[in-house]
Amino acid sequence: MSALNTFFDICSEEFPKYLNSIKEEELYAAADLICDAEKAGGRLHVTGIGKPAHVAGYVASLISSTGTPAYFLHGTEAVHGSCGQLAKNDVVICISNSGETAELKATAIAARNNGAKLIAVTGKPESWLAKFCEVHIFAGVEREGGPLARAPRMSVIAECLALQALSVILQERKEQTVDEYLMRHPGGTLGQSGNK
Repeated sequence: MSALNTFFDICSEEFPKYLNSIKEEELYAAADLICDAEKAGGRLHVTGIGKPAHVAGYVASLISSTGTPAYFLHGTEAVHGSCGQLAKNDVVICISNSGETAELKATAIAARNNGAKLIAVTGKPESWLAKFCEVHIFAGVEREGGPLARAPRMSVIAECLALQALSVILQERKEQTVDEYLMRHPGGTLGQSGNK
């Protein structure tokens, strides 16, 4: 069997398994923390190291587009001054499959020291990050897929899916209308769809 076929087989097993393992109470707890922070004048930030940093950028953009302003916080620059974008009552979503990444530990500690509350998104509920943060969202898989089975593939899908689900809850709470959504998407086909 080719590596590609093996990857597809792993996807077909891991994706539904993860989907069935998602705990709605974790997502709602994260949404509550974010909404409470927003009511208190706080803002949302998303961070990660390596591949999760790219997930963080996407998620910050997605959540912003659906009614909750969110900002990307650079995972390593945070401890070199970028924590200056944080203020009391802010919330930081920290994404790490292992929950043990040294650089993200330093960022999480710095974020808390700057007055932020934290949401961990990890594949390891017993990890340092999961226990350090106020809320933990599980995003774990057993196999990544692909040659060597090490490069983040399925774990990235799990992280995206978990945070997309969170964005759905936040958007629902905003009661965002189509017109409000299109105000944030004046360009491209989304913007054109508002004129049809």
